[in-house]
Amino acid sequence: MLKLPSHFYAMVDPAGGHHPIDLAQALLAAGARIMQLRLKQCGSRELLETARAIAALCRAHHAILIVNDRADIAKLAGAHGVHVGQDDLPAATVRTIVGPDLIVGVSTHSVDQARAAEAAGADYIGFGAIYSGGLKNVSNAQGLERLAEVRAAVAMPIVAIGGITEATMPAVLAAGADAAAIITDVVRAPDLPAKVRALLAIGPPQAVPPAGERRG
Repeated sequence: MLKLPSHFYAMVDPAGGHHPIDLAQALLAAGARIMQLRLKQCGSRELLETARAIAALCRAHHAILIVNDRADIAKLAGAHGVHVGQDDLPAATVRTIVGPDLIVGVSTHSVDQARAAEAAGADYIGFGAIYSGGLKNVSNAQGLERLAEVRAAVAMPIVAIGGITEATMPAVLAAGADAAAIITDVVRAPDLPAKVRALLAIGPPQAVPPAGERRG
């Protein structure tokens, strides 16, 4: 089973106005060891060039790069994996594209979706949005109680996302997330390296029993 290298899952996202390669470099220098490249408005050629550059940076820092949505770009760029949503290619199909060695993550929003992703062979799931607001201005957040329900339903790693900040990260980890993906609180921080170091200093989540033991 995949073991995430950190409880902070960094996002290379243009929301803060950073150039993606510069942002990735700053995140890595501050200690991030897993990150997702998410450039929704970027053309395929530029995305591939950016992904290749960041993949090289990640290898130099012994970090993991996940590419959002694009299994083809992830494979061509030499990234470590791909993350897909519910409207993207199914996890089983993505696996045929990237092969057995790359990481496959799947966004989920319910217990049923989480179980389906696990059954389809995903290596980890994203779950959210945990809190209202955030980059997508979510109004119907899942909340910590539903996160705990998902934790009880699956054994695979869970990356929580959506409105999470430095202040709320401990509660998210305590509810069962293995890591928290944080965008706004990081990319818009006045001192980004200090913010990353503060998140990493919070400490890893507490160990939780395997899913079979938790179901009682």
